[in-house]
Amino acid sequence: MIHIYYGDGKGKTTAAIGLAVRAAGSRMRVLFVQFLKTEFSGERHTLSHTENITLTFAPVELKFTYEMDEAEKQKAAIMFRKIFDDAVTTVLTQKYDMIVLDEIFSAVEAEMLSEHDVYEFVSNAPKNLEVVMTGHNPPERILELADYVTEMKKIKHPYDKGVQARFGIEF
Repeated sequence: MIHIYYGDGKGKTTAAIGLAVRAAGSRMRVLFVQFLKTEFSGERHTLSHTENITLTFAPVELKFTYEMDEAEKQKAAIMFRKIFDDAVTTVLTQKYDMIVLDEIFSAVEAEMLSEHDVYEFVSNAPKNLEVVMTGHNPPERILELADYVTEMKKIKHPYDKGVQARFGIEF
């Protein structure tokens, strides 16, 4: 089935991680793919040591997309397209039960990934594969494919008071 956690609220990645850990604890094999995050995002250490979870490559350094110039955006897009293509090949050729595509909608929105390619993968994914996706603004046609859709809505957040992202909490 297809799961979507999206919105402007906190908890999208956290929900996906919880589902991945539950699946791994039930002996399901999980491929966990992250976009627009670095190797130092706090969850990666634990996920990389969790049996039945395979974590894909993430860059050591990465600017926020709004801080990138055009050349940096193009370079990042090439990297994220390769991560996506490699993940699709891996999940289709090896015995995985779940794939998590964390921040995929944000990567599509930033034009780092093709909406068409994501839609084609999701719409043609094997029926026995759980596909979990997160991000801010999922395309409508991908929302229509989903079996589970959860919107995380921000009511209040420390960012509103100028508090920067905190290590171990927001990343």
